[in-house]
Amino acid sequence: MRVLITGGAGFIGSHVADLLVAQGHEVRLLDALLPAAHQGGLVPSYVSHHELVRADLADTESLRDALSDVDAVCHQAAMVGLETGVADMSAYVQHNDLGTARLLTAMAERSVPRLVLAGSMVVYGEGRYRCTGHGPVRPGPRAAGDLEAGVFEPRCPECAALLEPGLVPEDASVDPRNTYAATKLTQEHLAATWSRHTGGSAAVLRYHNVYGPRMPRDTPYAGVASLFRSALAAGRAPTVFEDGGQRRDFVHVADVARANLAALRDGPPGFRAYNVCSGQPRTILDMARALSAAADGPEPVVTGDYRLGDVRHIVADPARAAEELGFRARRDFAAGMAEFGAAQLR
Repeated sequence: MRVLITGGAGFIGSHVADLLVAQGHEVRLLDALLPAAHQGGLVPSYVSHHELVRADLADTESLRDALSDVDAVCHQAAMVGLETGVADMSAYVQHNDLGTARLLTAMAERSVPRLVLAGSMVVYGEGRYRCTGHGPVRPGPRAAGDLEAGVFEPRCPECAALLEPGLVPEDASVDPRNTYAATKLTQEHLAATWSRHTGGSAAVLRYHNVYGPRMPRDTPYAGVASLFRSALAAGRAPTVFEDGGQRRDFVHVADVARANLAALRDGPPGFRAYNVCSGQPRTILDMARALSAAADGPEPVVTGDYRLGDVRHIVADPARAAEELGFRARRDFAAGMAEFGAAQLR
C-alpha cells in the first residue's frame, strides 16, 4: 500500500510514516515545513529517509502530483491547539477547513478511495456527565462565578448539583467550544460529504491528549504535555490551572500511529469516527507530577487560575476502535511519561 501523509514531517505524521514503512508499506510525505512548526523551515532529520513533497495544500499542482499512484491518504496536516484570540479564526479555517476541502477535491479527481483523518476529542466540548437526581445530562459552559470561587465541577442544568464524569462514546452529541474545535468538526463533515459523493472510506480518528517524542516545544499552540515539558526543560515548575483535577486520556504517539495503521487496513466503508485513547483516564496534575519526576524537576504549581471555555473532564470510551479496528493502546502511562520526560522536544 502506498500512502500519502499530509503533515508528514510533523509530530504524529512522522511516527505514522515510520510505522508504515516498518510494516512494508510505501509512504510519501506532504508538508509545507512552516517555520512555526519546523525551526527555520528545515527538513527534520527523522524524516530525511522518506520521500517528501514540500508544498502547502493550497498548491494544487503539487497536491495532485503527490496523490499520483497512492492508495490512501492519512491527513494529519492542521493548525492545532487552543487559539490565542479571535484574530486566529481565519488562519484556522484556512489551514484546517479550506486545506481539507482542497485535499478531498484532489482525491476525488485522482480516484483515491481511502482517507484517514486526524480528528480530535475537542469536538465533544465537555465530556459525558451524570446527575444523581436526573441521570445523564449535558452541562453548559461553567459559570465564571463558580470558577472564581474554586468550584470547578460542572453543574446539572436541572438542579445545579455537581456532576459526576463518565466515558464519552463516539455517538455523543458534539459541542465545539473554540475555533480549533469548530474547524475539526467541519473537517469531519467535509470528509463525510466526500465519502457520500465518491463511495470512499473515511475513518476519523478523534485523538485524545497525544504525547511523546518529537513534540514541538515553546509554542502557544502546543498541547499541555508539551507546555509542561518545555517548562521543565527551562528549569521551571509546570503550572497547573484550576485544582489539577481535570481528567483527560493521555495516549502515546506510538499508539496513535498504530491506530492509523489499523484504520488504513480495516476502516469500514463509508464514514466512521473512532476515539483514539488509552482507556486510562488521569488528571492533569497526575501528568505534571509524572513529568516532573521523570525530568528530576521542580514539583508542579497548582495556580487555581482558569480560562473561560476550558472543559473540565473529557474521557473517552475506547470500545468502538477495539471492536471494529482491533486497536487497543499498549503504552503504559507511567512508562510513557518517564520516556517523554527525558525525550528531546522539537
